[in-house]
Amino acid sequence: MSIEFDFSAVYELAADLGNAGAEAQALAEVVVAKSAADLEAQGKANIVSMGAVDTGTMLNSTSTDLNGLTAEVGPTTNYAVYVHEGTWKNGGPRPFMSNAATTIEPAFLEAMGQIGDSIL
Repeated sequence: MSIEFDFSAVYELAADLGNAGAEAQALAEVVVAKSAADLEAQGKANIVSMGAVDTGTMLNSTSTDLNGLTAEVGPTTNYAVYVHEGTWKNGGPRPFMSNAATTIEPAFLEAMGQIGDSIL
């Protein structure tokens, strides 16, 4: 007497779950890149709209550094933090980057949620 089991569906499921991780990461990298580009654009728009342009150096130094699932976005001038947070000399804060992050955050969270929903 012999009993046979067909595990082919289990093997297919295991392969699909393994591929989902790589696919999800690739999709997440696209979302991070798009969100970083949106953050940079919104940050630059905020610099202009908040009247934080004198010579244009800070505006022109605002850039994005992407590395897979991480992105660093913002100006590289040494005085940008003082403009952003404000000082007694330059008046109140002009939070151009934090406001930009608040603006793009809902779309970022929605896109990441869609990736999660698609692999479950």
